[in-house]
Amino acid sequence: MQLTRLEIKGFKSFGDKVTINFNEGVTAIVGPNGCGKSNVIDAMRWVLGEQSTKALRSEKMENIIFNGTKNRKQAQLAEVSLSFDNTKNILPTAYSQVTVTRKLYRNGDSEYRLNDVQCRLKDITDLFLDTGIGSDSYSIIELKMVDEIITNKEHSRRSLFEEASGISKYKLRKKQTFNKLKDTEADLERVEDLLFEIEKTLKP
Repeated sequence: MQLTRLEIKGFKSFGDKVTINFNEGVTAIVGPNGCGKSNVIDAMRWVLGEQSTKALRSEKMENIIFNGTKNRKQAQLAEVSLSFDNTKNILPTAYSQVTVTRKLYRNGDSEYRLNDVQCRLKDITDLFLDTGIGSDSYSIIELKMVDEIITNKEHSRRSLFEEASGISKYKLRKKQTFNKLKDTEADLERVEDLLFEIEKTLKP
């Protein structure tokens, strides 16, 4: 599986539609400070489901929409698409080309699309689970993350190795199973309370 294309429109400093193609080998994005290099990484994290505004270096989510300039109106929509070559069938889908899209409107509405079909964030998360692709995965590493890995801040090093070795999905399933068990136990306690109340009324 290979990242092939990133399309950004109305996201942060990208008022116009920008397409970045990732060919074989190394693709480098260079430029002076403040030209938007970090916004490219933010766009990749965002389209893959990043929900933390702090991680996106923004106070609130609506601030990621292009806010306009003296000569340009503000955008009403932020849209980012990420495309992958899936000819090796690493992703569990029949499509040889997979495109993930996320949109956020200024009125607060948002949507995710998978190959231009509306879907849930969970569908995208499940699709890329244990592939190294995700909003917090080891395939997208910023400069500050290198420091966190070296210092092992909040066990970031362990998380990275677990993701790379394919353990993450089993930990997630284990967590989901425990949550279901917890909910079931709460339901059983409620049933027992109801039975107790019914037995009390049956005696008279």
